[in-house]
Amino acid sequence: MNLTDAIKIALVDDHTLFRKGLVSLIEVIENDIDILFEADSGLDMQQKIDPKNLPDIVLMDINMPGMDGYGAVEWLNNTYPSVKVLIISMVESEEGIIQMMKLGVKGYLSKDVEPDELNSALTAIVNKGFYYTDFITGKLVHTLQTDTADEIRQEAITKLSDKERRFIQLACSDLTYSEVAKEMFLSPKTIDGYRNALFEKLNVKSRVALALYAVKYGIVKL
Repeated sequence: MNLTDAIKIALVDDHTLFRKGLVSLIEVIENDIDILFEADSGLDMQQKIDPKNLPDIVLMDINMPGMDGYGAVEWLNNTYPSVKVLIISMVESEEGIIQMMKLGVKGYLSKDVEPDELNSALTAIVNKGFYYTDFITGKLVHTLQTDTADEIRQEAITKLSDKERRFIQLACSDLTYSEVAKEMFLSPKTIDGYRNALFEKLNVKSRVALALYAVKYGIVKL
């Protein structure tokens, strides 16, 4: 889109009060923003979205009746892939975040977001295509911008064993570590060993960061 144009957005959240709160936040943001519609679920969004006037970004919750955020994002990916999604949710579990990232969402904020951060997120998604904060990645973004660290990590990726790659793929699913152990026919202690070794090899400190690298280097496909 032309950066001088208004950013067209839609709000999808089943809590009317929170949607109105988002509208109030948007009103104090300096960017020129046009709210095309509000919806209370993925199904409501399907009815209200206009293929002739698509939003640039959909601000979406996860837990909603009828069609939740996961289903709504999948539907957008299949139907209007140009529409970007910024999740604003109280769901902060690693599994939930990883699942949304695998679906290709462009950012993930908590519902206690401040106007400045919302403004930064919308601007970054328009300019760069994504917005990942410390809330999601810790120091990951900074590390990704370090060429030397990136080269070391790429070399480590090429040396991963088949079992390590399989572990990463399963760790990027919604399985618990105990379920990963059962899937790989290994003991939980062995799985803990894989996890700790991979965290050290790839210089990451969380399952979410591991998932980001897995996507970046093609171990897991979106």
